[in-house]
Amino acid sequence: QVQLVESGGGSVQAGGSLRLSCTASGYPYLAYSMAWFRQAPGKEREGVASITIDGTTAYADSVKERFTISQDNAKNTLDLQMNSLKPEDTAMYFCAASKPLLSPRPYLQSNWYPYWGQGTQVTVSS
Repeated sequence: QVQLVESGGGSVQAGGSLRLSCTASGYPYLAYSMAWFRQAPGKEREGVASITIDGTTAYADSVKERFTISQDNAKNTLDLQMNSLKPEDTAMYFCAASKPLLSPRPYLQSNWYPYWGQGTQVTVSS
């Protein structure tokens, strides 16, 4: 059974930084994509950053140059380093993983990801 557990959320002032981590267990696939999504109250869930097993990444325009996604395949962890945080980054952040893919791509659309964590809250104050 695949389990994804996020950690590292919290409250920070605008301009600050946070690092989110996601630990995956029971995930046997060798070809995949993983991603971070976020959902603010009253808004749809949006893809923030994605990475494939070979390290190809993609970012939403709103977080480019500020967020960095990375993975440690040996430790089964997925991280999101968030710098220069803005109040509009306030949201619940979710880790997601795909099923095996013949040609993994760093997808930012949620329909590619059947496995989800419970989320971790990030609050940025002005």
